Amino acid sequence: MRNCLRRTPLLHSSEAASIGLHATAVLAGAPESALTARAIAEKLSVSEAHLAKVLAVLERSGLVSGTRGPTGGYRLARPADRINLKEVYEAIDGPLEPESCPFSVPVCDGTKCVLGAFFGRLNREVTKKLLRTRVSDVLLTRGGKHGQT
Repeated sequence: MRNCLRRTPLLHSSEAASIGLHATAVLAGAPESALTARAIAEKLSVSEAHLAKVLAVLERSGLVSGTRGPTGGYRLARPADRINLKEVYEAIDGPLEPESCPFSVPVCDGTKCVLGAFFGRLNREVTKKLLRTRVSDVLLTRGGKHGQT
């Protein structure tokens, strides 16, 4: 029966944030080259159109730089060891709110929430971890080279 249950991760990010985090890791693996949206999309097996929108957001936020034209493509705007995962996440999904209710619609006023303190601590720890983790760390911890995530 356990195999029949759909597994949902406790921590979840939007598809756009996930694409952005992965795309920056791919770009970090190719610091000397500009990569096209098509090449990144193929590597990540994602929609090129969706990736292009995410890359545009990352470009507006100053994390990625893009060059148009036949020899154009995308690169990280700063070295991978100077970009943390929190920056990438927040550029796409907006500021993290460590004290927010885990429900889409709060079920209580927050003053006596039985889970509020637990989820508050958990959210603060995740936020700290994203802040401390650099894009270059993701490549090192995954053992990736040249954008392998």
